[in-house]
Amino acid sequence: MKNFAIILFLGVFLPYLILGQQKPAYELYNAKGKKLAYGKMIKTLLKQDVILFGELHNNPISHWLEIEVTKSCLSARELVLGAEMFERDNQQAINLYLNGKMTEKGLDSAARLWKNYKTDYAPLVNLAKENKLNFIATNIPRKFASLVSKGGFESLEKLSAEEKTWIAPLPILYDAELPGYVKMLKMMEEHKLPNMAKAQAIKDATMAYFIFQNQKPEGLFIHYNGSYHSEYFEGISWYLKKSNPNLKIATIATVSQDEINSLLPEHFGKADYIICVDSDMTSTY
Repeated sequence: MKNFAIILFLGVFLPYLILGQQKPAYELYNAKGKKLAYGKMIKTLLKQDVILFGELHNNPISHWLEIEVTKSCLSARELVLGAEMFERDNQQAINLYLNGKMTEKGLDSAARLWKNYKTDYAPLVNLAKENKLNFIATNIPRKFASLVSKGGFESLEKLSAEEKTWIAPLPILYDAELPGYVKMLKMMEEHKLPNMAKAQAIKDATMAYFIFQNQKPEGLFIHYNGSYHSEYFEGISWYLKKSNPNLKIATIATVSQDEINSLLPEHFGKADYIICVDSDMTSTY
């Protein structure tokens, strides 16, 4: 009789218990690996000058939360938006689109849009357009970063006066001892690419420069970039602090794990806020 009762319980109630279990797509953590409520994060973000939102480029949770965080901040602060995914020489085309003087098709022709623009970045640009916000192209033109990867910072000296307006001012401040750059150099040793860390640095420096130039004294600048550009408070964040040590910056990183109920120690300290996404999450490309 006892065994029958157990079997009856398992057969009748266990399916409902399984179905009733929550299956979150992500968890939010602070730098120390403690779970955090979304609303608490937003309260702190609203007190900053700059938010560096580090995404995984093909992760839909990153892109969804970029929109949600921006909307959550929109009603409380004057916003300026900007992104790594747009290069400085495309700013005019972006401005024309934001001002209704260029169609989305025209923007696609005039700017070098990423292949996942329509699904992942168009919502952010259109949010800026609908709310009359500035959207800043912050990244160095890719061909100039390629020059640095081959010939170091010296290769930028031959750029024209106009082309130099699309990058951080020369000479470029560079600390080869920053852990992120050290790690990159070690990875690239076998490929004999000694300037790859400098190519990363010129991107970080340029993005930081144009964030700083467009950040309003009473406003909040939200910048969307690959997580590695701002992890461990290096990269863009390091350059911003060199421009103004008193600038209030909050960083967000996105990581992927098989189990998201607790953050792996290897991710501790990557950012002020860490979005931990299930590794089974589908990709946008």
